[in-house]
Amino acid sequence: MLQTNIGQGSPNLAGTDKVHGAPLGNTEIANTRAALGWEYAPFEIPPEIYNAWDAQVEGAARQSAWHKMFAQYAEAYPQKAAEFTRRMAGELPAEFEQTAHELLLQVAGKAETIASRKASQNAIALLAGKLPELLGGSADLTGSNLTNWPGCVPVRRNADAFVAGNHINWGVREFGMSAALNGVALHGGYIPFGATFLTFSDYSRNALRLAALMKKRVVYVFTHDSIGLGEDGPTHQPIEHAASLRLIPNMDVWRPADSVESMAAWNQAVLRTDGPSALLFSRQNLPFVERSGSVLAHVNKGGYLLANSTHAKVTLVATGSELELAMQAAQLLQGQGVAARVVSMPATTVFDRQPQAYRQAVLGNLPMVCVEAGITDGWYKYIAQAGVKGEVVGMHTFGESAPAALLFEYFGITAEKVAEAARRHL
Repeated sequence: MLQTNIGQGSPNLAGTDKVHGAPLGNTEIANTRAALGWEYAPFEIPPEIYNAWDAQVEGAARQSAWHKMFAQYAEAYPQKAAEFTRRMAGELPAEFEQTAHELLLQVAGKAETIASRKASQNAIALLAGKLPELLGGSADLTGSNLTNWPGCVPVRRNADAFVAGNHINWGVREFGMSAALNGVALHGGYIPFGATFLTFSDYSRNALRLAALMKKRVVYVFTHDSIGLGEDGPTHQPIEHAASLRLIPNMDVWRPADSVESMAAWNQAVLRTDGPSALLFSRQNLPFVERSGSVLAHVNKGGYLLANSTHAKVTLVATGSELELAMQAAQLLQGQGVAARVVSMPATTVFDRQPQAYRQAVLGNLPMVCVEAGITDGWYKYIAQAGVKGEVVGMHTFGESAPAALLFEYFGITAEKVAEAARRHL
């Protein structure tokens, strides 16, 4: 039974009908008010309490003093003051869009075959040289997430002083990290990002949703993005996670297929000012994909036609590491006399915002096969939008513990299976 005593001589509520943590009834509320000597009406704030908490006059004076001090600082140090104002306003340096495009061309010129998590680290290093307001870190997995970069300085506090830096080791605190990143974005002055494994994005769910709800620019980096992480096993292999992140309104989700798309993902996450981005990167190496200049111009749109044929009979749509499988499947089909179109879809959320005419041109009107090493449900909408026959090659169960190549073979996510699926709908 509930034993409640509020102040000396307060009534014993045991035996009432409001027990076991249930809300107090009217009688209990009246007795509590009497015991506390509280005579004010509900929601009425006594004048002495209101006045004690009213900081309007003092706040206005402090704000005025700060503006006066900053005006003096700006006169003495105009460049630094302008930089401070720019960062606090969340504005990017002048002509940064052109800078981002140049970085994309630079990455494309290197043509590196590397894991997209490594491509991400390279992108961070390039951006950090242009954006001193980048503030990064990782929840206990810096060596795996690769969110450090040459020249970054860890934030530290020792017995003598606080060491300012631009990289935070968060410890095993996925939610704490993500919530703090939101706070940094709300404060202003920084472009915050933090990382963990994709499967651990579940721990950050509330913070991710709030960032999207608040429309704040926060970059969440999630590596080890599929069964391709291999021997770490099903507990660490994300199956439904990419799909579930795509369901969060106003959350952009990028799953790049190579170094170029990784750079594009980072560029767009930084350029975006009205919401957060989740960047999903691979553990395993991904082959560099050659693109013409006209194709490269469309990478930022989230989905684009990578390979085309005037005699195409089928469209293959893929994202992330599975783009390689789609390209290989197109070659297999070509050897069997069937030409295929290949669409790369690194960011469905971005692609879905493109004009309808563009989306229709990319998807085409041929039978379609979509492939991703994750849950398949979200991909069927593109087959429906195109109004064609088709299917999705992907995961329908949790993963297993084995080398990546064996897992893709075991679960039927291979170029051969994609080609077979395509032939079924010709």
